[in-house]
Amino acid sequence: MKCVLFYHAFTSCWNNGNAHFLRGYARELHALGHNVVIYEPVDGWSRMNAIREGGLQAMGEIPALFPGIDLRRYDAFLDLDEALGDADLAIVHEWNSPDLIADIAHRRAQGGSFTLLFHDTHHRAVTAPEELARFDLDGFDGVLAFGEVLRQIYLKLGWANRAFTWHEGADTALYHPLPNVERTEDVVWIGNWGDGERSNELNDFLVEPVSDLKLRASIFGVRYTDDALRTIQAANIRFGGWLPAHLAPAAFAGARATLHVPRSPYVRSLPGIPTIRMFEAMACGIPLVSAPWDDAEGLFPEGTYLRASNSAQVTSALRSLLDDAELSRVTVESGLRAIRENHTCRHRAQELLNIVETIRGTARSVHPASHAGAAA
Repeated sequence: MKCVLFYHAFTSCWNNGNAHFLRGYARELHALGHNVVIYEPVDGWSRMNAIREGGLQAMGEIPALFPGIDLRRYDAFLDLDEALGDADLAIVHEWNSPDLIADIAHRRAQGGSFTLLFHDTHHRAVTAPEELARFDLDGFDGVLAFGEVLRQIYLKLGWANRAFTWHEGADTALYHPLPNVERTEDVVWIGNWGDGERSNELNDFLVEPVSDLKLRASIFGVRYTDDALRTIQAANIRFGGWLPAHLAPAAFAGARATLHVPRSPYVRSLPGIPTIRMFEAMACGIPLVSAPWDDAEGLFPEGTYLRASNSAQVTSALRSLLDDAELSRVTVESGLRAIRENHTCRHRAQELLNIVETIRGTARSVHPASHAGAAA
């Protein structure tokens, strides 16, 4: 099967937490014997910011990490007739421009023989529905929603049996334990400050516990405000700036614990959707403490991470992990088992193929365009 994937960014992960999973499931589709072609714009926002931050070398390393993937970069014009002419499956990630999404959907609605899926990995369906309305989803065969609560929103918008829950997962070809790396730090945290969606949470659940315990810690990420940087510096936390995603396993391996601090929209409105860092940390074998987050779908069994509901509990949980080697070991083993048994990119690629078969097997008495209400 020829799989054509449209990403805003494949080579760049600058402020693009989706890069890990988008790369990983593409790898696994190829490993399962499928022809995978990826299109990314030459001037994509993530890529241009990575270039400005000196990331050409890091981005240049990506193709070699994903052998067999046909990566094609386009400028202002993309010949969709050529891109989609012999495609069997096309997946369009929600970071793409509304115009491109509409053009691809139009080709499907006009008789394209490929199966067309929209991949939604954002909270805008709840927090900014007017942004979702910019996407013309006429002609799409289905939606891949990265959590059940998001799928339910699409169901209410008229997608019936064509919206599917498709969680992210760990690319275990890259994200795995590195036992030969010396653990020189107590805590590492990887994530972007972003648009203030978790400013208070980062102070309460990361900066304050690390400061109270006087831990050796590093933070990596982008879009940190001057105030945020001053707060980090005052807590004697090292700020490492942008860390390309494929270097995250070494950073995890060099620390004794990490934290999951989800953005507030996910905590309030989209329970059950973890950040990619949970998958990454568990796959890399580093014990994890999570700030308040509702595992509404039961993705991670009891014991795979430590739960905390306030700053004091985060402090206590970190102290326990750092002082109790047995607790740390058991937590790591439980997390690794959860990932390897249920949450790898291979699992997700196989789920995707099952979804495609389900869609193709569904009687098409109603044209996909009848589901346009999802974006109207």
